[in-house]
Amino acid sequence: MIFVIDDDRIMAKCIARATGREAGEVRIFGNVYDAIDVLSDELPEMIFMDVLLTGPDGFTLLNELSSYSDTAKIPIVIVSALNFAEADLSEYGVVGVLNKETMLPEEIKDYVTKYTQRH
Repeated sequence: MIFVIDDDRIMAKCIARATGREAGEVRIFGNVYDAIDVLSDELPEMIFMDVLLTGPDGFTLLNELSSYSDTAKIPIVIVSALNFAEADLSEYGVVGVLNKETMLPEEIKDYVTKYTQRH
């Protein structure tokens, strides 16, 4: 299962579609609270997330996820219009950053192939 966390519903659906059918189930969340509620019952294989979210931002979620041994292992791909070129976010489980303005569907699928069991 893959989580997509983005308050832009259209962008979230585009990311979900780009993961490909082989990725299995994709769950979309519009905010951090909804994602955290589900995390207590289900752990995704990976997460694609924006950081500028309504309510608590993505950095809040990154801190929360890195605080627990089971969620700290989840590979996370940041999908944002912000420039993270110089940032090292690996301590938060971030395995990559995609720029919303320039990313291609193939890049999303490449991360799915690399970090999930179903590909």
